[in-house]
Amino acid sequence: MSKKVGGSKPQRYVQPSLLMALKAGPSYGYQLIQSIGDYGFLRDDAPPGMIYRHLRQMDEEGLVTSNWDAEGDGPAKRVYSVTPEGLEVLEAWILHMEKQRDRLDAFIRRYRES
Repeated sequence: MSKKVGGSKPQRYVQPSLLMALKAGPSYGYQLIQSIGDYGFLRDDAPPGMIYRHLRQMDEEGLVTSNWDAEGDGPAKRVYSVTPEGLEVLEAWILHMEKQRDRLDAFIRRYRES
């Protein structure tokens, strides 16, 4: 099989993966880095720098909020939460993914039937 098949731009799905993870509840950056691979778009642990850049941008855009949590041992940690606007963007991602899925299904069906 050709290495050109498929393409590899998993970073395009970082935003919806982060929003999906935060939909379950507030989380720290490190926890998000470890968990978003479960959605299947990023292999292994996601690069921390890339994840924190996305979180900062999403915070600036109002898709997430962040607060410092100084409780417990160790240094204060930033806790991220999804906003209503972030949930709207996640819904838009889901609609986009459903359209992509439908187009792919139609393409595969056409191939199988020919």
